[in-house]
Amino acid sequence: MGKRIAVVGTGALGGYVGGYLANAGLDVTLIDFWPENIETIRRNGLELDGVTPEEKFTVKNAKTMHLTEMQDLSRQKPIDIAFVSMKSYDTEWATQLIKQYLSPDGYVVSLQNCLNEERIAGVVGWGKTVGMVASLISVDMFEAGKIRRTIAKGGDKHTVFRVGEVHGRITKRVEELREMVGMIDSAKTTTNLWGERWSKLCQNGMKNGVSAATGMTGIDCDRNDAVRRFSIKLGGEAVRVGQALGYQIEKIGKFEPELLARASEGDKAALDEVEAILRPGSNTNPNPRA
Repeated sequence: MGKRIAVVGTGALGGYVGGYLANAGLDVTLIDFWPENIETIRRNGLELDGVTPEEKFTVKNAKTMHLTEMQDLSRQKPIDIAFVSMKSYDTEWATQLIKQYLSPDGYVVSLQNCLNEERIAGVVGWGKTVGMVASLISVDMFEAGKIRRTIAKGGDKHTVFRVGEVHGRITKRVEELREMVGMIDSAKTTTNLWGERWSKLCQNGMKNGVSAATGMTGIDCDRNDAVRRFSIKLGGEAVRVGQALGYQIEKIGKFEPELLARASEGDKAALDEVEAILRPGSNTNPNPRA
């Protein structure tokens, strides 16, 4: 492919994606603001793990940079593709840091939760902004330089990576990105980036915040009747807000958006159907924490 890739934010998701791409032989530079992480990767490599033996390997060939070393990029070949994989509140400054090192046709990919494309576009412009949703990937950086994936790869059962332009057209660069991350797990291009983003927001709203507030795992939340029904209300409300904003919301895990919304509004048949899926022990429990 010959493209120069930078990953700004080498935590769980950024490190996982960047590590796989580097292991596949692509020109990848991992950039992070956690000194211990970069030093560990330089010393030991980036250790990746998963649920199968094939997913356990150490990436030795990725280039690395501390945040304080980024000025060295000015003396190197420009960046063609910059993945920003930071918390939402760090989006603008991270994008600003990489902006000056982009090639003339270079662009920034939001590899994040939430809807950060507008923040990125505010720095580099809409024409240099692309979105990528990672759905049900469940990766965890449990130590510096060590990342594990805690669920099976999506494969034919679930499309993990959804790549889209903000304007909805399928372009050469999103096809290029799809091919690239398709080396990691299942991937597709989408004409509905905003709907995919809102669907992921509904998933995370049902799970991540509730887990953080209660200290419970996703499975424990689903096992508790009161917490499970509260999560359903959160998901349903998120659907209705997205619909009011005009988004065409994609399927939320195993749920059609309208089913989840009706369940949250007291439709007993819909609630029974959603709860049957969510309850631990169900072979369709999506536990959509990612």
